[in-house]
Amino acid sequence: MAPSLFRTLYARLALGLFLLLVIVGGLFTMLSLYSVREYTGAVYQELNRDLASSLVTDRNLVTDGELNRAALKELFGLYMTINPSIEIYLLDRQGRILSYSADPDKIKRNRVSLAPIQTLLADPGAYPLPGDDPRSHDRRKVFSVTPVPTNANPTGYLYVVLRGEEYDAAESMVHSERLLQMGAGALAVSLFVGLLAGLVFFRLLTRRLSRLTERVERFEAGDGEAALDAVPDANPDANPDAERVPERGDDIDYLAAQFEQMARRIASQLDLLKDKDHQRRQLVAQVSHDLRTPLASIQGYLEALQMKQDDLSPVERGRFLKVALAETHRLGRLVDELFELAALEAREKQPVPEPFLIAELVHDVVQKHQPEAERAGVGMVIAAADAVMVRADIAMTERILDNLISNAVSHSPADSQVTLAVQGADGGARVTVADAGPGINEDDLAQLFEPFYQAANAARTGHAGLGLAIAQRMAQLQKGQLSVQNGTSAGAEFQVWLPGK
Repeated sequence: MAPSLFRTLYARLALGLFLLLVIVGGLFTMLSLYSVREYTGAVYQELNRDLASSLVTDRNLVTDGELNRAALKELFGLYMTINPSIEIYLLDRQGRILSYSADPDKIKRNRVSLAPIQTLLADPGAYPLPGDDPRSHDRRKVFSVTPVPTNANPTGYLYVVLRGEEYDAAESMVHSERLLQMGAGALAVSLFVGLLAGLVFFRLLTRRLSRLTERVERFEAGDGEAALDAVPDANPDANPDAERVPERGDDIDYLAAQFEQMARRIASQLDLLKDKDHQRRQLVAQVSHDLRTPLASIQGYLEALQMKQDDLSPVERGRFLKVALAETHRLGRLVDELFELAALEAREKQPVPEPFLIAELVHDVVQKHQPEAERAGVGMVIAAADAVMVRADIAMTERILDNLISNAVSHSPADSQVTLAVQGADGGARVTVADAGPGINEDDLAQLFEPFYQAANAARTGHAGLGLAIAQRMAQLQKGQLSVQNGTSAGAEFQVWLPGK
């Protein structure tokens, strides 16, 4: 089920972008206003840098080398009326406030720091340089200052605060409205432009994620082919189980490639499971048939013995018992082979590789089957026996050779021979078992190693068609290979290759 709009990654990114823009816009507005305030302070201080010295000169505050207190008092009253944005203070050489133009009830300091005053007098271009505001314990403001009565013989300082309390009140009143207008305008514009650009970018970014989500949902719903068809495979004939290196790209491309690889592997495994299930059904049907045949034979002969035991001669009873016993042996062999094949298919039976001379094992197996071959009138010859070391499981390898030699003997006519050869090949050893029988039809060669498959000429052996399947599984478990082909003259030729040490 598709998630709601507000639970999608796109919506969450959009919300995150909106909140980020609100925070950034607010900070930008505050920093902008603060920077403007500092900038205007610097400009104001630069424009009024010589205001204090001009007041001393223009208002004749110094007479005969002494400070004219009456003129200073008149100056205080005049500037409180003409320019209430400034405040004038008279300081002694220690920075103590001697007199001022401000309201006495609002003065919070009795002295100001001399450090910024001396810095500005030494370097008039060192602005903006705030000094102490006598109206506050911690506030600092830009100022203009000059020594009085003269620079050569100063007894104090004329300290002019350029942005006094009246200025602050007027600025606060104007800025309260202006701040809202500027802040709201800047925030709205930045939000609109940033959000619009961000939404477009996020849409382009999450579009591939949306498509990938749709593919995952299709795959989850069982429509695997549609999910895989969304991104065509560059090589449709490639092995779906093979590891693929994702093409260069960002994380989304990598994720899409990994999903495609995973989906193809799961689809391949599902197909394999379906095929295995089909094989299992065929196996059950074939097992039922192959088990039913000897059981029916055993049951028939035993019933005949029971019903006609008084009418049968001892020879006939012996023949019936012999046939029934042979069928039980056949049934037991079939059950053993079924359990062995099941163990190999489930990988419950694993090889224990060790190095050994394969030619020695071939000689031993030939000697073991010599009586069987003599009874069938078939000879066995080892044409070549190279001293090649292999690394394999001795018991499994012997089981493979038992099956191949037994099949070769059973398919060879009397007065013929089975030829074996051991040769080094491809870093390992190849054992060839060739019979002199009628060979194998070309149509049967490709299916000969399938469980319960019997070639057209295999009916007379009485086998269930599991031996070659077991031999093939054992060879594969040892990282070897079992193959078959018809000989150049007559008969079939089986070759088993095992890796070297």
